[in-house]
Amino acid sequence: MTPAYQRSLRIFTAITTTVIVVIPAFLLPSAAAAPGDGGSPSQSPVLALPALGAGDTLSFFGQQGTQTVTIPVPSGLAPSELRATVELPPNLQSGSISAVQQDRTLSRVDIPTADRAAVTIPLRGATVVENSVAITLQSFLVPASGICVFDKADPLRLTDASVAFTGTETAPTSVAEFLPPVLEKLTVSVPATPSQSESNAAVALSSAVVAHYGAQPVEVVVQALPAGRNVPDVPSAPLERQITIIEQPTNGVTLLEGPGVPALVISGPAAELSNQTLLLTSDISRLAVSSRAVAGPLRVSPQLPPDSTTLRDLGEPGVSATALTDPQVSIGIDQTRLGRPAGNIRVNLKGSYTPLPPNYGGQVVVSVGDQVVSRWAADANGTIDKWVDIPDRLLQRFTDLNVAVDAAGDTGGCGQSSPITLTIDGDSPVQSTPADPPVPPGFQSIPQAFMPSVQVGLTVGSLDDTARASSILTGLQRLSSVPIETTVVPLAEAVASSNPAILISADGWNEPGIDLPVSTTAGGPIDIEGVDSSGDKTTLTLDPAVAFGSLQTVRDGDRTVLVASSTGAAGQLDSLLAWLEADEERWITLNGSALIAVPDQDPIAMITDVADSEQSTSGDDDNKQLIRYIGVGVLVAIALGVGFLILRSRRREPGS
Repeated sequence: MTPAYQRSLRIFTAITTTVIVVIPAFLLPSAAAAPGDGGSPSQSPVLALPALGAGDTLSFFGQQGTQTVTIPVPSGLAPSELRATVELPPNLQSGSISAVQQDRTLSRVDIPTADRAAVTIPLRGATVVENSVAITLQSFLVPASGICVFDKADPLRLTDASVAFTGTETAPTSVAEFLPPVLEKLTVSVPATPSQSESNAAVALSSAVVAHYGAQPVEVVVQALPAGRNVPDVPSAPLERQITIIEQPTNGVTLLEGPGVPALVISGPAAELSNQTLLLTSDISRLAVSSRAVAGPLRVSPQLPPDSTTLRDLGEPGVSATALTDPQVSIGIDQTRLGRPAGNIRVNLKGSYTPLPPNYGGQVVVSVGDQVVSRWAADANGTIDKWVDIPDRLLQRFTDLNVAVDAAGDTGGCGQSSPITLTIDGDSPVQSTPADPPVPPGFQSIPQAFMPSVQVGLTVGSLDDTARASSILTGLQRLSSVPIETTVVPLAEAVASSNPAILISADGWNEPGIDLPVSTTAGGPIDIEGVDSSGDKTTLTLDPAVAFGSLQTVRDGDRTVLVASSTGAAGQLDSLLAWLEADEERWITLNGSALIAVPDQDPIAMITDVADSEQSTSGDDDNKQLIRYIGVGVLVAIALGVGFLILRSRRREPGS
């Protein structure tokens, strides 16, 4: 995962007028679940680094490399060791890795000399501060005789890294303790026919919890409450939490009584239910030190999109790299942190590099991908203070701006040349303007086109639509550390609105005012808009017809909408959403304006807009892939004697 994808944990609720009423449990009517219910606490777990919010590979560059790992620690547990598989750089004679906390060395181990060998780095004795441990891993490598440096393309890597803990997790006894530092799964239960306020609270809670845990891949499940109960039938698993949302006169957030890890109930009248939901992930939840709390008015502050900010405010505190000849750093420009679709992005790069010796020549090169956007000759003072424009055609939701010092010269023998250090300051200014329409269009324009708030239109009373909305919002929220404020409304209201919206119509799309890039009528051909640079329409006729589910982005006037629908096959839409949930990278890398799911195939991303086609050279290939994948299914049907495939393309005539 590139630096542009790194997201820090963020507490985001701002309080305008807030009151928490903390009520001792013995003064309240019992809200306990059935006797014997209660989740299982975690016991001496071994958790992969991605489950802790980090990457599963740690890379150490050069002869001396460092990596800092922050390990969240649930109450009652302690980290005991880090386990990994070693991938060695070429020409390594020997080496070691030390685990350091502040100025204290916890352990030092030799690096195995066999490639792909297991290594265990003890962490016992690490001090837990505010439910986390920050460990710095330091590598020291000795190259083989006659080798001066290690190739920067082949660092020392610790892969498949995990942390082993000792102890037993302490079950929460108050609302403040309910959400643990590490959460693998959240189960949200609502009535089988949820009200609009219950759906609204469930979707808001799902998105808020994902934002609260940042890079941790929390699985969120929305399900129906069992009849006559206020908790699920199955107790929670280790590192899982269960929350029930129910509309009723009693207002508040209640931790149920019982053994093990208890469930939580969020309740209140329609107008108050979402407000109580906000309490759980707000900063003031730390004050909810009883088993029940009632929040006064809470409000999520809207993200105010600035035209001028800094790299630090975009999550880049400053970067540095050292190499003998060609140091390079990568800076992430994250449109979601800008809080809106942005264009005309300019960065005033400020920093420095080690002045080159007289026998060196060099230049500073700034690039996006393999496209150079600026370059200038290296000077004698090594100061960087340069405005760099990023062309709109190169922008993505996350854009990596690479800065390198390309140096060349006689490095002499081992130890005869000093390395070059390149540093870019976090205070470097960044300027941008709102982009309307968004740049780039399609899936890469969301979720920033939904900020600071988005309406969610669905069928009120539908548990399935509530679960679909939760799936979509949690997927989008994982793309940003900035929270997305949501409001669930009836589908017709969201269609008629002028606000950005997510529209869920699982059984079919019948809204004539919003034309989808890929659409069909009952028994008719599939219409595909703008499959090439001409922007003309192509039709695909299938016999027998093949149903599909889809997620499609549409620019409707001045707003962006995301439509989740199908051709009468809601199960295909659900399969598409499950496919996206299975791998976070799928949301991150999604391009185009339509994602189509046909039976027995992976979904296909379609680039169906003229502007999209200019942004990517893969559009024609994607469209051909759609035809090929659908065609395969139909050819199988032909082999079974079921039907035949007719492929026909027609071009619009002027005035048609």
